[in-house]
Amino acid sequence: MSRVARTYVASEGWLFIAAMIASGFVAKFYFGLLAALPLWLLALLVAYLYRDPVREIPASPLGVVSPADAEVLVIENVYDEYLKRNAISVRLRMHRMGSYVTRAPIEGKIVQRWHTPAYSEGDAKKMALDRYAMQIQTDENDDVVLLMGVAHHALKPVFYHQSGERIGQGERCGLIRFGGYLELLLPANSRVQVSEGDRVLAGSDILASLIRGNATETTINMEVEK
Repeated sequence: MSRVARTYVASEGWLFIAAMIASGFVAKFYFGLLAALPLWLLALLVAYLYRDPVREIPASPLGVVSPADAEVLVIENVYDEYLKRNAISVRLRMHRMGSYVTRAPIEGKIVQRWHTPAYSEGDAKKMALDRYAMQIQTDENDDVVLLMGVAHHALKPVFYHQSGERIGQGERCGLIRFGGYLELLLPANSRVQVSEGDRVLAGSDILASLIRGNATETTINMEVEK
């Protein structure tokens, strides 16, 4: 069971919402209703952006679900610098007006986490983003790395879990304020089930499936769902 309450607004947004509502009442008292309306409308906008929709998790133990409401940007074969292996990369861009809540792509144990500051040496391709990565390992020793990139350290993701804790498939695992970029590094023999340009929902849409066994395939195995 998730440790985070199943609310319609993420807890991180309530302080901002309360501040806007309170400011609206102060503005109404001193300046009238017209002065309060923009603040109350802003509170509604914040509530919308921090919304935490309940999602139906698919009955697919081997499925890798989307960690965010996002668009699939790139699917490619890469070298996973974190786990020193060949991998399939699925890169995502969060929707501008999508939910900020992130979800775990698979069920398993959080093995370790990394933080790589922007402008790191030798990484010109992604150096404009602060990167936060998390390794999740299933009970069958399949490893998935969830990478989150944000434009500034002040916008660093919120994590609900620490290394060593277990997490469920599709469970709320954190939040990225104002959105960002995500990347999943999957075992090289995974079967990808989306295409570049697809729009996916956090926790309910399957991006790929893990393959059991000792396969050594290192090319993208794509099965596009119609």
